[in-house]
Amino acid sequence: MNVDEEFSAIAKSLKASEIRELLKLTQQPDIISFAGGLPNPESFPVGKIKEILDDLLEREGPRVLQYGSTEGVNRFRDVLVKFMAERYGVHIGRDNILITAGSQQALYLLAKIFIDPGDFVVVEAPTYIGILTAFQSYRPRYVTVEMDDEGMNTHLLEETLRDMVKDGRKPKLIYTIPTFQNPAGVTMNLERRKHVLELAEEYDVLVLEDDPYGELRYSGEKLPLLKSLDKNGYVIYMGTFSKILSPGFRLAHMVADEEIIHKAVLAKQGIDLCTNTVGQFVASEYISRGYLDEHIPNIIRLYKRKRDLMLDMLDDHFPDGVKWTRPDGGMFLWVTLPPGVDAEKMFIRAVENKVAYVIGSAFFPDRDHKNTMRLNFTYPTDEQIKVGVERLAKVIKEEIS
Repeated sequence: MNVDEEFSAIAKSLKASEIRELLKLTQQPDIISFAGGLPNPESFPVGKIKEILDDLLEREGPRVLQYGSTEGVNRFRDVLVKFMAERYGVHIGRDNILITAGSQQALYLLAKIFIDPGDFVVVEAPTYIGILTAFQSYRPRYVTVEMDDEGMNTHLLEETLRDMVKDGRKPKLIYTIPTFQNPAGVTMNLERRKHVLELAEEYDVLVLEDDPYGELRYSGEKLPLLKSLDKNGYVIYMGTFSKILSPGFRLAHMVADEEIIHKAVLAKQGIDLCTNTVGQFVASEYISRGYLDEHIPNIIRLYKRKRDLMLDMLDDHFPDGVKWTRPDGGMFLWVTLPPGVDAEKMFIRAVENKVAYVIGSAFFPDRDHKNTMRLNFTYPTDEQIKVGVERLAKVIKEEIS
């Protein structure tokens, strides 16, 4: 049987994640990889999780191991209601929260309930590659807005929205990671955050605020969530526990108006019925017992040291003409090579020299900006950061010359 002929149009349109395909080349044990987006295992609170699991299984094991509701475990959602109010000033009810299997599932659900083929989605340039993957089956058309060291340029966003509406191309969604953006590492300033909301209301367009790294601040002043500034329900917020508890639990939460949550619940019922119940009970206890507040400073100390080390190494070893961002938090920094240097072509040479990165063009819908790359500083050891940057600097110098 020729199975290829039986696949649906959607299945035929699916493409492998370019990053994950490239990462297959980095699996050799002697390659130092700055390519992944992994939290450092040193940041996992193994002892506290074991303590909580032991307590939960002894006290209410059958309930913890049972199916849960699609919306999420009520105890966990109630904890998040309090968490969002006390930590971010976002005042919501239980019915404004959906627990998802990671933020990636939240993106997929939002595509399913909002995007029809040909709809316009506004994204930052560069943008998180996960949204391109999650949305690809629904065939949107992307409109990009350039960024600088202060995040998305909202004056360009305003011009873009005005021109789109004038041409009859009303956008369906604006997607942004305003805090420690992936891949660029930059943070949107307060003035621009307010401007995004003004534009959302003026042009009547929803904003997807993705916030995977907001708790990981190593320097600079804390800024409010877009959701905390949102007074009229234009912002859909996505948070995750993958970076501050454990990625293995696959726990994230979507916060939005009840009507949006209801539609997302219906879409989720056709995918997995419910999110990992055990993880929800563990996360609920982890927050309620105060362990999260105790542990986040430990993660920050670890990652700040690694960020500072990588920046120092780049300062010392990268050649003139190469630029990079200096993130106040998160997990990544963004490197821009001189014009004419193709980071995708250079990748093979880098792997041959036992160092890897993610090519920057993968983060642009049109695959342009080929002279860019993303580096992760949270996962490698300190020694790997030192040696890896030296190796990468050598490859870049050779490529430039």
